[in-house]
Amino acid sequence: MGALIPLARESVSRTTLPGSVRAPGAARAFVRTALTGRSAAEAFTPVTLDEQSIDDAVLLVSELVTNAVLHAGTRVEVVCRLQPGEGPDGEDGPMGPEGTPGQDEASRDIPNRPGIVVEVADLHPASTVYGGPETQRRGRGRGLQLIGALAESWGVSYHRTRKAVWFRLDAERAGPEFDAVPTTALGRELRFAETLAPAPPRERRDPTADWVDRGGPSFLAEASELLTGQLDENMVAALAGQLLVPRLADWCAVWLTTESGQLHLARVWHSDEHRIGALRMSLERYPPPTGLGSAGTSWPWPGIADSQGTGGSAVCFPLIAHGRSHGALVLGRAGVPRMAEGVVRLSEDVARRVAQAVATARLYTRQATISRALQRRQLPMSLAHIPGVDTAIVYEPHGEGQTVGGDFYDLFPMGDRRWCFLLGDVQGSDPEAMSVTGLARHLVRLLAREGHGVESVLNRLNQALVEEDAEAAEIDGEQSRPRFLSLLYGELEPDPAGGGAHCTLASAGHPLPLRLTTDGAVAPAATPQMLLGIDENPDFHADSLELEPGETLLCVTDGVTERRNGIRQLDDDDGLSDILRGCVGLGAKAVAERVRRATHDFSAEPIDDDLAVLVLEAVPVVEPPRVP
Repeated sequence: MGALIPLARESVSRTTLPGSVRAPGAARAFVRTALTGRSAAEAFTPVTLDEQSIDDAVLLVSELVTNAVLHAGTRVEVVCRLQPGEGPDGEDGPMGPEGTPGQDEASRDIPNRPGIVVEVADLHPASTVYGGPETQRRGRGRGLQLIGALAESWGVSYHRTRKAVWFRLDAERAGPEFDAVPTTALGRELRFAETLAPAPPRERRDPTADWVDRGGPSFLAEASELLTGQLDENMVAALAGQLLVPRLADWCAVWLTTESGQLHLARVWHSDEHRIGALRMSLERYPPPTGLGSAGTSWPWPGIADSQGTGGSAVCFPLIAHGRSHGALVLGRAGVPRMAEGVVRLSEDVARRVAQAVATARLYTRQATISRALQRRQLPMSLAHIPGVDTAIVYEPHGEGQTVGGDFYDLFPMGDRRWCFLLGDVQGSDPEAMSVTGLARHLVRLLAREGHGVESVLNRLNQALVEEDAEAAEIDGEQSRPRFLSLLYGELEPDPAGGGAHCTLASAGHPLPLRLTTDGAVAPAATPQMLLGIDENPDFHADSLELEPGETLLCVTDGVTERRNGIRQLDDDDGLSDILRGCVGLGAKAVAERVRRATHDFSAEPIDDDLAVLVLEAVPVVEPPRVP
């Protein structure tokens, strides 16, 4: 603490305090010592410096130092000036010859009186000091409001490296003329009480409206994020109810339009779950009319909605997206005669997002339905049963949400105890590849039933693909891409007497089929040939073999043989043959499942291509037991 410096006309005391939590307490002690010491008594004679003025000065310096520590964070300098005021002989004014920043225009118009000037300075000149109503609005507390209420004058001085806030308190002058009227100390106390008095109660607002003012934007962002990812309209309706109740309403109802244009009540939600059933029955009797406008419309309050019977306010919002109505959203809030404007605006925003989510979900459902209907025609509805031959198929398209990819298969009867089988792969796995899949499968069936053999079927299918690519090139130009097709196609003629089957087959650019004998030997069952759709005049030929009882024919697509683990593929070094060799004695379904599992287990990475496996096993003939 600094020492008192006796001056001719005023006493000045200074101290520098660190910017810590102890600074306000040290400042209070410093000012009280400065105002109660010997120098103060000499400076104010014959004026009395009463306890009220000292307490006011201690309170205000504590507030200023606290603000400086909190908002500036630097060391603080406190200066306390004791000014005896102007005497009858025209002595210096309240600030003395130094021109302390307290002298303003108002001080020249009134008699100078004895007083106390306290100045608190910090080293953060860029920090602005706010006073009046602006103080509380910016979260600065009531410190400067107290100074405005208690001090005779106050102000702020900005310097290049520092900022100082000062205030001046008048000292009470002793004399009989002041005994008959209320003292200025009483006025200070009244102003002090008025400053700290709580504000008069405002008109009661709906707490939901207050919440909307604070959290409306974040709530709208949360609702948008939740609704955007939903692809089922009923889930959108359920989420809407859970989002809106109880934050914006006590209950909520969502109607959705049907294909006939009528409204059906999709979802009802209430903060009191016991009232949901009764509220649904009440609302179902009076659905909203079709053709509502874009703004919210008042809705009759259902008496069952609140337990107190006090009524409430309900508003209906149409669910309109892309110029089309998708339903209606009704919100109800009990105990309020009218929903606040902010609540209605926010509810309208939510209703628009619900409408957009419903429209998106319906578009997705419609496209998914069309896609499923088209994909169902790309693969056979069922596989034919071949007497004496056990069959199994594994089919896993790669595309998410697809039931058909670029791979395809078929197994169908031809009459005269003949059956045809095929396993193909179209280049790519996009919708264009699926269209080629359907063309190839149906064309093979048509050609086979017209009596074409294996070689003829492949030649005519190749001609159709070449012609289609030529037509696409004429229409699309350079943007058209040729579609190549690999196909394994064959015919089976089972031997009902001796068991086994005669097989004629050809592989056009397809992974070769493997034959597993009963002694565990594995060998290719066909010779490699050209892909379909490349050459206009290929010469395909067929291979024949006898599939003996107990032997297995394994057919796969490149999703199996080209399954990768780093730089290795599953079929490197006859990897697929090794897998099949371990399947001796297994049935067709067990073989297919083992190949599928081995393909998945070959790498920790997910499969990035369509996968198809077709297994044909000649079943040994079981002789009936002889009757003795």
